[in-house]
Amino acid sequence: MPELAIRPATPEDAPGIAAVHVGSWQAAYAGLLPDEFLSGLSIETREQFWASNLADTSRRHTVLAASTAESITGFAVFGPSRDGDATPQTGELSSIYLLPSEWGQGMGRALHEECVRALSTQFETATLWVLSTNTRARTFYERAGWVMDGKTKVETMSEGAVTLEEVRYRLLLGD
Repeated sequence: MPELAIRPATPEDAPGIAAVHVGSWQAAYAGLLPDEFLSGLSIETREQFWASNLADTSRRHTVLAASTAESITGFAVFGPSRDGDATPQTGELSSIYLLPSEWGQGMGRALHEECVRALSTQFETATLWVLSTNTRARTFYERAGWVMDGKTKVETMSEGAVTLEEVRYRLLLGD
């Protein structure tokens, strides 16, 4: 694997993170979400979202950027759990996305390990949500020790045109 740098993301990273976000969704969710929805994802729209998010100094979640050379090739987001049933001791791994060309190269594992390390300094347990049909991601998290906790949710996007059925995983943190 080329030299990997994982660091807190800055507003200047918004274009690279947006490209990873859209490219990863289009590849990872092909066949799982409608083609029309995936092809309609906009890097420009995501870039505006990420520029605003990363400039917001009051945000409670940490965004990490992973890069090789001068290019953002992945990112992750973690922080306090947003779930209604969470205690203050519950953190959340909100996302890990990589360029498809980086899949299977160790970058996802490195980002995951950095997120878990940071979550462990603040929380006793962590949760994450995964698309129920995303076998690749579910296998990745299960290999890392995450266990389904029985919670599910359904979210809609694109004004109800896309339904996401998700399952929740949990990981005990600490020693």
